[in-house]
Amino acid sequence: MSVESMSRYVSPINPAVYPQLTFLLLVIGLFYSAWFIVYEVTTNKKTRSIGKEFLMAVIASVFMGTGVFFLLLSVGIYV
Repeated sequence: MSVESMSRYVSPINPAVYPQLTFLLLVIGLFYSAWFIVYEVTTNKKTRSIGKEFLMAVIASVFMGTGVFFLLLSVGIYV
């Protein structure tokens, strides 16, 4: 199989939308991070739920991590 006969790889996400996707994902991640901090500060030690804390932290970290990934892609650092 020669290189000429191979099909070129096309990204499933258009690189032109990387900045918008970065902004959206980071805003969602910051929202969940802020919600987590407000929850920790305002709730009583006896009424806290470890499940709710874990869920908010996981959602925030997934959105922030994906947002940083697309931020790196949008500035030209291909990882």
